[in-house]
Amino acid sequence: MHFTFRQLQIFESVARLLNFSRASEELHLTQPAVSMQIKQLEDAVGISLFEQMGKRIFLTQAGEELHQHSRIISRQMKDAQEAIESLREGVGGRLDIAIISTAKYFAPILLTRFCELHPAVQLKLSVSNRERIVYQLTHNEVDLVIMGQPPEELGVITEPFARNSHVIVAPPNHPLALMKHLTLERVAEEPFLLREKGSGTRQLLERFLLSHGLVVKPRMEMSSNETIKQATIAGMGIAFLSEHTVTLELETRRLIILPVPGLPIVRDWYLVHHREKRLSPVARAFKQFLLEQAPQMLAQVGAPKKKPARHDHAAIRAIR
Repeated sequence: MHFTFRQLQIFESVARLLNFSRASEELHLTQPAVSMQIKQLEDAVGISLFEQMGKRIFLTQAGEELHQHSRIISRQMKDAQEAIESLREGVGGRLDIAIISTAKYFAPILLTRFCELHPAVQLKLSVSNRERIVYQLTHNEVDLVIMGQPPEELGVITEPFARNSHVIVAPPNHPLALMKHLTLERVAEEPFLLREKGSGTRQLLERFLLSHGLVVKPRMEMSSNETIKQATIAGMGIAFLSEHTVTLELETRRLIILPVPGLPIVRDWYLVHHREKRLSPVARAFKQFLLEQAPQMLAQVGAPKKKPARHDHAAIRAIR
């Protein structure tokens, strides 16, 4: 087969977007130019790569196969370009990072500091739930991932860099806040405000309760920690969240941590990348930065403070 790398780039864009118009906008080309390059590529490989049904286009089996390889080739060319630029200009180039949604409460602080140290770096940041993060790792869509529960089913390299404490929170006037001897069985009877299925936080809670022969009682599923916090403050239910997400609410007493036996569940935050991923110089620089500086930085900017086990019951009654 004889085709150009440019044709492969154009094909990758069309195959990813499944839309010639959007691909032409992304590539800053006219739509006829994109169509012509795809036609030449199909002539070169000797088989159709797309099929059209109505106004929609789909990849053929050959197109699916070529798309897998085109992603790998495009990524390798990008890595080569960034490596050369880094050698020429120092640490720079593009860094694609994906973070679990819970990490958005502290990751920007780390990324800001890294960019201050290396102003030539261009960051692309995506925020997703665990299910989407695993997909991005599997399909080599990102350089590095920050998450709390690395996927065991993938061949990945993981580096712990900070502690991640999970707690059950409720509004200060919640009936459970007045109980002196709170049991896990009693807590499990309460309606929970849960993250969506596929969320690592939800999986952690469900495994914890299941290990004690209990199941969670969901009142509502939400894809946003912010929405869960506001609903908990409003009294719709209780929630299981990373303590990083509720630092401000705990400090202002809009939420409290329930002293549940067996909690908090303390895990680690991990920096993750695929075992076969060849890290660019900028990715290696960020990895070194995170492992060396993140623990101290997170401690300085308001890592969750442990609350005393004793609650001020008089203050709670006053609120009620």
